[in-house]
Amino acid sequence: MVVMLGEFAPDDFSMLPLLHTPQDIDAQSSDGYFALVHGDPANNRIQELIEGLGAHVSSGFVVGGLSSSRGENAQISDEVVNGGLSGVLFSERVKLATRLTQGVSPLGPRHHITAASKNVIASLDHRPALEVMKEEIGEVLAQDLRRAAGYIFIGLPVQGSDTGDYLVRNILGVDPQNNLVAVGEYVEPGDELLFCRRDQQTAEDDLLRMLTAIRTNLNVPIRGGVYYSCLGRGQHMFGAPDRELELIRDILGDFPLAGFFANGEISHNRLYGYTGVLTLFG
Repeated sequence: MVVMLGEFAPDDFSMLPLLHTPQDIDAQSSDGYFALVHGDPANNRIQELIEGLGAHVSSGFVVGGLSSSRGENAQISDEVVNGGLSGVLFSERVKLATRLTQGVSPLGPRHHITAASKNVIASLDHRPALEVMKEEIGEVLAQDLRRAAGYIFIGLPVQGSDTGDYLVRNILGVDPQNNLVAVGEYVEPGDELLFCRRDQQTAEDDLLRMLTAIRTNLNVPIRGGVYYSCLGRGQHMFGAPDRELELIRDILGDFPLAGFFANGEISHNRLYGYTGVLTLFG
């Protein structure tokens, strides 16, 4: 266990009690500006809770992560709890900066989903979905699609994002007979999609880009930070267990930093995967 202590004026923060359903959000005070949260992935309404809380705080920003425990998904909100979303609300007087770094890189252009049912995609750009996927991932992987597992993903562009962010989701399976692709998200005709791959160098480059941007945005000394990194990152992606932390220290210097490997990362009011979310206090 790690504990980081921060000193804030009593009027500048309030505990966010455990939220099980979106209706629980309505009972909270509406003077929060920014939410730092911890969620339980077993709650099947967690995305609704994140979006609802984002609409509740005046900045629209909710950041945090979902538990990745092998056992009980315990949370702390003045007491040990589990099963929902909890955390702390900060006022606008608390100086904060937050950024997201993606853990994968696009393979090609965006495609339009032209036929789909729930999470199964039948066609992209009016062509069989699996055909398009094989073209994007290259001849070697296309000949043995099992090798693509854990290496190739889809990205769903975030509407209105000015930084080109996208939600990364797993490819769950393919149907070679019918040229279908099943993904880890419900999609609809008209949605956009791009294929992505895990790439250590691109992940490092994007982390460095994010760190430079957040340093520029926070023009006061850093008092502390919280970093949520996907459990699919870390040593698996960067080749060394502490590489992400080394890069953070190299760019931003030494400061108190806490966090955990997450089963889903929260930035703005969305649930991401294969990302790192850094929040700094100034």
